[in-house]
Amino acid sequence: MGRVFSSFTIGQRFRISPEGEQSHQDDRINLIMCPGAFGSGEHETTASCLEILEEMPNINGARVLDLGSGTGILAIAALKLGAHSALCVDTDPAAVATCRSNCDLNQVSSQVEHLCDTLDGVKEDNFDLVLANIYGDILLAIAPQLVEKAASKAPLLLSGMLFEYNFDVRQAYQKLGCKVEKNMMLDEFSTVLLRKD
Repeated sequence: MGRVFSSFTIGQRFRISPEGEQSHQDDRINLIMCPGAFGSGEHETTASCLEILEEMPNINGARVLDLGSGTGILAIAALKLGAHSALCVDTDPAAVATCRSNCDLNQVSSQVEHLCDTLDGVKEDNFDLVLANIYGDILLAIAPQLVEKAASKAPLLLSGMLFEYNFDVRQAYQKLGCKVEKNMMLDEFSTVLLRKD
């Protein structure tokens, strides 16, 4: 069982709240997270992804791939911003179970498919938005397959990489025809928003 947390805000639009907390009456989008081993969204990589997601145009109706979905927080946020559906993929069965619970809590279960597997297990492609908050070495190793999963002009929001991987990751995805739209250096990690050309 993970530690209990108090609700907190991220960016201009989101509030992360623990399960069972009384809802707040304001304009923020509530993301309800059950306590689990995968954090509640306060990690700098997750927070930076949420801040970029809330500013993203054309998320309405998007099909989302969330690779290394963990709690599912990024996919849930995208759905609450108007995305149509999400495929959440994680290799850890406990993460998949946590993600399912969080989708139930946020009433988006009917829009989410769960897969306990690696990217190799994802049969569909042409995703309108690709999210991957995973380690830099994995982002490098799977770059060709991940870019292939994205539709033309789709954004790829990559995070979870330590500083030393940032340049190599950007270079690898640019060589595959992606354009860097945003590169955020955080305290230890970095987040990169690319668009497939």
